[in-house]
Amino acid sequence: MDIKGAALFQEMQSYANQARNISNDIRPQEMQVQNSSQSDFSSLLKQAIDNVNGLQKQSNTLATAVEMGDPNVSLAQAMIAGQKSSIAFEATVQIRNKLVEAYKEVMSMPV
Repeated sequence: MDIKGAALFQEMQSYANQARNISNDIRPQEMQVQNSSQSDFSSLLKQAIDNVNGLQKQSNTLATAVEMGDPNVSLAQAMIAGQKSSIAFEATVQIRNKLVEAYKEVMSMPV
């Protein structure tokens, strides 16, 4: 499966900008002493995982509604939601794999 990196990078940039805006709203005494890039990355990662989790929950809810015969939910809606959550999960796994590869590469570098 080929995942387009430009779209993922753009989405990650938008999450990073949102995280920066959130961190600017926090008062200095409430902020923990952390590296700025570390807190941005961790919030970005958490937000991305929460997004995937939300898509999966929505997909499960729609699938259950179709199975129960809810007239307000069509089979097409449930299938589209299932595909969206599947693609989001696969993209998350691919990103995780790339991060693990990069980590291994950095750790194998001589000092």
